[in-house]
Amino acid sequence: MLGIAGKAALAATLMCAAAAAPQPVWAAAPAKPAGADGASAPAEAALPQGAALDELVAGLDAQLFDSFNRCTDPAQLARHGALFDEKVEFYHDLGGVTWTREAMVDSVRRNVCGKFRRELVAGSLRAYPIPGFGVMEIGEHRFCKPDGGACHGRGEFVMVWRRDGERWQVTRALSYAHRAIKEQE
Repeated sequence: MLGIAGKAALAATLMCAAAAAPQPVWAAAPAKPAGADGASAPAEAALPQGAALDELVAGLDAQLFDSFNRCTDPAQLARHGALFDEKVEFYHDLGGVTWTREAMVDSVRRNVCGKFRRELVAGSLRAYPIPGFGVMEIGEHRFCKPDGGACHGRGEFVMVWRRDGERWQVTRALSYAHRAIKEQE
C-alpha cells in the first residue's frame, strides 16, 4: 500500500505522463484549410452570417435544383453539372458513390431527367460556414412527379459548397434516409 507521499508521487508521475502524451486528433486545434496544392487556402472575403448566409445558400440550392428539375434540356443539364467540382464525391444511400462530375452528370441524365423533380422541404434548410472554404448545406427534400404531380419520396442531404472568388461549387454531397412519403408528410 502506498502512503500519502507515495500516492502524491504516483499522481505527479501520471499527470506528467498525461501531459507528455499526444493529444487525440479531435482535441487538437484545427489545421488551416488547404488549397488543392496543399498550400493554405487563399484569403477571401468573409462569408455572410445569420439570415444573409441562409439566403445565400437558399439561392445556391435553387440554382442547383432548378437546373436538376429541367435537365431534359441539355443546356440545363450542363448548367447543373457546372455547379459541381470536377472531382465531386457524391454518396447516396441507395445508389452508391459517384466520384466525378462527369459520372454525376451521366447519372442524372440516365436516372433523373424527365422522371421526377426535387422540392426542398420548407423550413428544413440549414447553413453552416466553413471558414476559408465555403459553406455546409443541410436539409430535407421530396421527390415528386415531374409534371407537378404528387410527391412520392423524401430524403435528407448534406452538400459542401466551396467558394472560389465569386464561383460556388459542390465538392461533397450526401443524400440519405430515403423513404416513401406517408400521407401526412
